[in-house]
Amino acid sequence: MLTIGAFARACRLSPKALRLYDELALLRPARVDPDSGYRYYAVAQLERARLVAWLRRLGMPLAGIRDVCALEPAAAAREIRAFWARVEAETAVRRDLAGFLVDHLAASTAVPGKDTTMLELRYAAHSDRGRVRPSNQDTAYAGTRLLAVADGFGPAGAPASGAAVEALRFLDTEEVPAGNVLNLLEEAVRGATDAVRDVADPGENGTTLTALLWTGSQLALVHIGDSRAYLLRDGGLFRITHDHSVVQSLIDEGRLTPEEAGSHPQRAMLLKALTTGTPDLKLHDTRRGDRYLLCSDGLTAVVPEHRIRELLTAHPEPEEAVRALVDAANEAGGPDNVSCVVADVV
Repeated sequence: MLTIGAFARACRLSPKALRLYDELALLRPARVDPDSGYRYYAVAQLERARLVAWLRRLGMPLAGIRDVCALEPAAAAREIRAFWARVEAETAVRRDLAGFLVDHLAASTAVPGKDTTMLELRYAAHSDRGRVRPSNQDTAYAGTRLLAVADGFGPAGAPASGAAVEALRFLDTEEVPAGNVLNLLEEAVRGATDAVRDVADPGENGTTLTALLWTGSQLALVHIGDSRAYLLRDGGLFRITHDHSVVQSLIDEGRLTPEEAGSHPQRAMLLKALTTGTPDLKLHDTRRGDRYLLCSDGLTAVVPEHRIRELLTAHPEPEEAVRALVDAANEAGGPDNVSCVVADVV
């Protein structure tokens, strides 16, 4: 048996932490002296104590540590992997916000007239029923400031996607101040959520939403569901959204490979949609020459990303690019509605 001091040194947890974990039933001592109340630990408890210490260093909440410690090693590894994927996603959001704040504050002290380059968007949008579906439940929109794709589902999927995009269209004519663009977009999405509930029963209907709002120097992104946004920059294609789907969660947990996801029976099942979850909100700095693609899963389910990159690179005009992408989806069988928005920063 080890005293609490010796055990603390061996597992790198403080005696104070060990007393707390005892009270929380997370790490009970092997024996407590009935007279002095002094705690003693068995050597065999060191492995669990070290695991607790490592998980605390990862920043995992105590409730999560308790769950991990109760699992078999393989299941515990999957849970830790899933936790860290969530941490990385949250960190990416904070990183984007920090980058925006640095740029915004630096710009406020810049010398007037030093940078007079004006950027704007050149854009095109196209939506197609596909080769199999009887109707089109997608909505695609491209304007001076707003780009959006929504993929409706359920009997009222088309009204749902249309209502979501229509509720955002006021942003396309409003001067958008860069300083509060995320707050403005968040408020607009709440309005879009209410609009979808007004036209469709959320119990069996809904829609994804992926939209970009142009401030003149940055793009604010809102995303929920499995429609996607990509950035083509310097010849490389980068996905800037994360699917809110069952198969993506299995990939994040290491239980499924991206290759296996394409044939998974639940590949169309969403974890979040506009009326059933909180969207992701991010800011993206832009460069002249950037090309952005917003698309529904009718494209990405049948056209691989390397082919999407080739088509975006081969067609310099946005209108040509969206038509080529939709044609590629239909040539691959067109099993779903397909919508694409392409915008160039010029």
